Amino acid sequence: MGASVQTLIGMGAYLLVMIAVGLWYARRSNSNPEEFFLGKRGLGPWVAAMSAEASDMSGWLLMGLPGVAYFTGSGEAFWTAVGLAVGTWINWQVVAKRLRTYSQVAGNAITLPDFFSNRFHDKRRILMTIAAIMILVFFSIYAGSQFVTFGKLFGYVFGAENYYGAMVILGAALVMVYTLLGGFLAESTTDFIQGIMMFCAILLVLVFGFVFAGGFSGIARNLRDFPRFTDIFGIATPVDAAGNPVSGAAVQGVIDGTPRFGPGADYSFLSILSCLAWGLGYFGMPQVLLRFMAIQKTAKIRQSRIIAVVWCFISLFAAVSIGMIGRAYLPGLLTTAGSAETIFLHLAREFFPPLMAGLVLSGILAASMSSSDSYMLIASSALAHDLFKGLIKKDAGDALVMWVARIAMLIVMVFGVVVALSGNQSIFRIVSYAWAGLGACFGPLILFSLFWKRTTLPAAIAGMLSGGIMVIFWKEVISKAGGAFGVYELLPSFILSCVVIFVVSLCTPHPSAAIVKEFETAKTIEF
Repeated sequence: MGASVQTLIGMGAYLLVMIAVGLWYARRSNSNPEEFFLGKRGLGPWVAAMSAEASDMSGWLLMGLPGVAYFTGSGEAFWTAVGLAVGTWINWQVVAKRLRTYSQVAGNAITLPDFFSNRFHDKRRILMTIAAIMILVFFSIYAGSQFVTFGKLFGYVFGAENYYGAMVILGAALVMVYTLLGGFLAESTTDFIQGIMMFCAILLVLVFGFVFAGGFSGIARNLRDFPRFTDIFGIATPVDAAGNPVSGAAVQGVIDGTPRFGPGADYSFLSILSCLAWGLGYFGMPQVLLRFMAIQKTAKIRQSRIIAVVWCFISLFAAVSIGMIGRAYLPGLLTTAGSAETIFLHLAREFFPPLMAGLVLSGILAASMSSSDSYMLIASSALAHDLFKGLIKKDAGDALVMWVARIAMLIVMVFGVVVALSGNQSIFRIVSYAWAGLGACFGPLILFSLFWKRTTLPAAIAGMLSGGIMVIFWKEVISKAGGAFGVYELLPSFILSCVVIFVVSLCTPHPSAAIVKEFETAKTIEF
């Protein structure tokens, strides 16, 4: 039996299990929108923690982050991992419990736009509408990043890199099948399984890579000729055959199997701050915040926090290490930033028998599926529950809302496929854009909504709009100036949104007594 066939058998077995989970939950999850979109707040601590982290990290963890470490060394990858690890801990420590209680106090909200609308008693649903539109836009981009992962993974396994588009569509269709069948409970349960798969896969490749690359001494010896590659305060500069720095889709030069690098550069304080700013995004990530809302009891949050933070810390730094080990073991194999994101695939094939490699590579499949199912479900809930039922047809029955949700999921899938086929095949860069958009739109508002009772509806609207618009404007216009303006767009957009919410709140009338009462109740109540 051919190696590719055995690999596919390993991956196929995993896919069948995921579809079976969707079928198992199909009848229960399709009974009503609350069950479909939030699982009636029935997540246990392990499922809540693992599904939150799996849906958050995505294929970016096993492909995007190792790819950055492989191509330019430890600087950017390390500080990004630090920002995300710290952000995860703060989010679970500060936001989780308050959001769980407040979302139930505020009209039993089952989506993030629903919570914002109920929190500020927005009778005209303006805030809900804006939030739903932002989710549709940025989650469609986010879904596209996962479909890029499918294209690279399936193309590699099938040996069909020239059929990238077909592989993207195949992966998107597979995710849609089990998400459509089972809703939030299927998604969360499969994400729990996928979180375990991701963790096992990344640790296996890390351990085998460490051994095959010669341990600490062998890795250090193989990397020492690449200037600034292992320096967390520096960044390596790949160069082409003519000695020019490589950017975009340009190809790094290789001489006798040794990749060419320039002298490297300092990784500035501003660059480090940009990477650390990734952690701010957690406060606005609907796929994580929904898990907070869906936990069975607030008493379970501490256990979930420990599980989630340990998983996150180990996985992030293992991913960075894999990229470094990959460069030491296969130094001249991958010569563009996009191809560098397949280093995990190559190492898995190098270290394991074909059938075992298929199971390990299912870790990447798990990472992408666990995220794209969340993105598609949340985006469909934004369209069906928040826009359609909340704004267009307020008397819509459960059956009609469910059908709209299914159609919305299909629309999001199609848009995500278009993003994946648009030509930008860097998973890391696509994710960074969507992460910034969601983080700046929702992050500041979540914090102000939960912890400052003086926050007003006009301030919430202004803050959400200013954050989202600034991400696009900074990325597409201001950042082109370079220098200090090259900072990651999430940081200035997050700060602007915070300032706008604070100033506008002080300039507008105090919230009503009913809103203040709900706020005080959410501070002390336990569910």
